[in-house]
Amino acid sequence: MAKILRREQFSPVTFLWELEAPDLAKAAKPGQFVMVRVREGGERIPLTIADFDVERGTITCVIQAVGRASNEMMDMEVGEEILDLMGPLGIPSHITKGKGRVVLVGGGLGVAPVFPQLRLQKEVGNYTISIVGFRNQGLIFWDDKFKEYSDEFRVATDDGSFGTKGFVTTVLKEVLEEYDDIDEVVAVGPLIMMKACADLTKQYNVKTIVSLNTIMVDGIGMCGSCRVNVGGKIKFACADGPDFDAHEVDWNELMSRQGRFKKEECAAQECYEEECRAITKLKEGS
Repeated sequence: MAKILRREQFSPVTFLWELEAPDLAKAAKPGQFVMVRVREGGERIPLTIADFDVERGTITCVIQAVGRASNEMMDMEVGEEILDLMGPLGIPSHITKGKGRVVLVGGGLGVAPVFPQLRLQKEVGNYTISIVGFRNQGLIFWDDKFKEYSDEFRVATDDGSFGTKGFVTTVLKEVLEEYDDIDEVVAVGPLIMMKACADLTKQYNVKTIVSLNTIMVDGIGMCGSCRVNVGGKIKFACADGPDFDAHEVDWNELMSRQGRFKKEECAAQECYEEECRAITKLKEGS
């Protein structure tokens, strides 16, 4: 079991957990993830490790409530314990010294999992340019953490309420035009965002790595839901990744399969909401 030591709400559906997990914190590396189950009979879901602190013995996850399991998690408070926490899983991001300029792009919730990579890139001595994108200024989080480890920090908002108006690719194109010595781009976020980054960097012949953590389900390579065609070979995001060469990913095939569990997800969410309404009525009547 793992206790929730800190909780922070970033938006109506996005929140942070800092979990007590000393052994996991010691072993964690950027790019890895954990499997979480909050209760007996509950769904096991993968969460990318957004931060880890060996001294405090904690790991941090940033979560978006989009279904029954994540909504249950959002209802939990500091001091409560989750039933299962397994990890770290996945192959750590390959980060080496001497790469020169590295651009790290995070879109929306993808800002959180790209942070450990940014920090290590800076710690090994690489020049870091970070780009984060949100729908509006009110959704921005962790800008202070990114500034600390970024030689350059740039923000894009869809509505132009802060930074550059447009998507992260708008700013990424500016950076690629400004510098001709970018060694690598790392992009983490929604599939459509990562595909757009890959399409752009391919024009400039810049190596690009994406994290496919969002397509994982069971996290151990048994369900096959996170299979992806990379360079003509079938890979699994949880076992072979989650990091892959963005220019080798078959994005069209991958994106065509992303709505396959929509019906089941909606049914589970409706059931959860009905249970919540029933509990509320019982409390009101007591």
